[in-house]
Amino acid sequence: MQQKMVPDHTGATFTTMGGNMIKQKVLVSVLIAGGLISPLAHATDGYFSHGYGMKAKGMGGAGIALPQDALAAATNPAGMVMVGDRIDFGIDYFKPTRSAQTVGTAGGTGALDQSLNGNGTSSFLIPEFGYNKMISSDTSLGIAVYGNGGMNTTYTSNVKLFGTTNAGIDMSQLFIAPTWAMKLNPTNAVGVSLNLAYQIFAASGAQNFAATPPSSAPANVTDLGHDHSTGWGLRFGWTGEVTPTVTVGATYQTKTKMSKFSKYQGFFAEQGGFDIPANFGFGVAVKATPDVTVAADLERIQYSGVASVGNPLLPNLTTSLLGTAGGAGFGWKDQTILKLGVSYKYQPDLVLRAGYNHGTAVIPSSETFFNIFAPATVQDHLTLGATYTLANKAELTVAYMHAFKKTINGTNSIPVAYGGGEANLSMYQDSIGIAYGW
Repeated sequence: MQQKMVPDHTGATFTTMGGNMIKQKVLVSVLIAGGLISPLAHATDGYFSHGYGMKAKGMGGAGIALPQDALAAATNPAGMVMVGDRIDFGIDYFKPTRSAQTVGTAGGTGALDQSLNGNGTSSFLIPEFGYNKMISSDTSLGIAVYGNGGMNTTYTSNVKLFGTTNAGIDMSQLFIAPTWAMKLNPTNAVGVSLNLAYQIFAASGAQNFAATPPSSAPANVTDLGHDHSTGWGLRFGWTGEVTPTVTVGATYQTKTKMSKFSKYQGFFAEQGGFDIPANFGFGVAVKATPDVTVAADLERIQYSGVASVGNPLLPNLTTSLLGTAGGAGFGWKDQTILKLGVSYKYQPDLVLRAGYNHGTAVIPSSETFFNIFAPATVQDHLTLGATYTLANKAELTVAYMHAFKKTINGTNSIPVAYGGGEANLSMYQDSIGIAYGW
């Protein structure tokens, strides 16, 4: 069947094949009508959130073996059958502080050195929603709606080595995850989510890359407004009780294949490709006492499997054109993340939580130049949280996260063709959220 390019009412253009266009239009319409897409800044584990669901966020994001609400599907679909009938919705106020510096530029003269403020947009609201229904004593159907912050940086000036307009990029991702889960027996459960994904992207201030070379499509590099992309993938999960006090779990999410950003086919590798990387994890939860539960997750995000994210800047910038399969990317490495959390039932209607989250660095010191656009430097996070059960048995949950400041200093990071020197990146973050569930 012949493919065709069709613009929809949002301005997005999709490659369609028969009925696929109808499905894409429905998905985009639902997302926009629901007001669920908002500009998001850097999430905390690369561009993934440190956790999903306000209860997990208060415990460093740990939740593979500890489902606590109807957002469990975002971490481990098997957990949905363990939480019963419930609805949860919440919102996070997220404030990242990011900066960059170029030094030793212009052949060491420093003529193009800059100290850059990336906080032209500095506050973001991130919504979440979950619904779960037991359709039998051992089977549930539910849906989770959640977001990943992408790579938002809004500089208050141009980056001289990049271009003439104020530099920045804005990437946001939203997932709608219909989920089925089933208990195999009283102590084991499995689940699967269909991850329907929608993402938006815009880039500005990259005029110095809008020529041939370095780009294969110089008219599709920068200052073109937002473009849209849709796709889907699957997440599988299992959870099992080892003893009455110890539960373990495992989860795997396939790579989410996304349609291409046609407006930016000269910026991202693979003609505007930006798939969402595969990831997997293992978790354990221990009920240390009747009132204290400790949880730990170990996760791995395979950023290197997505060319536009994982391809290195050099030598790709000189051996391949931007936008081609071998074009330069952000050079991100795969990330391993450890999440630790504890909850304490302080009194019958009040649960207190704390957590710690550590991720390995995704940006090597040699890759800081292009990552001025995406300074995902933070690695260590401290979290706090609490849930208060109201008189009507509904739950009010709050969570706070602080990501400690991390600086990555460049090493041979700015190509000689752009004057040489080093690019240094810094970021720290704070977020506070509230959720209501029943």
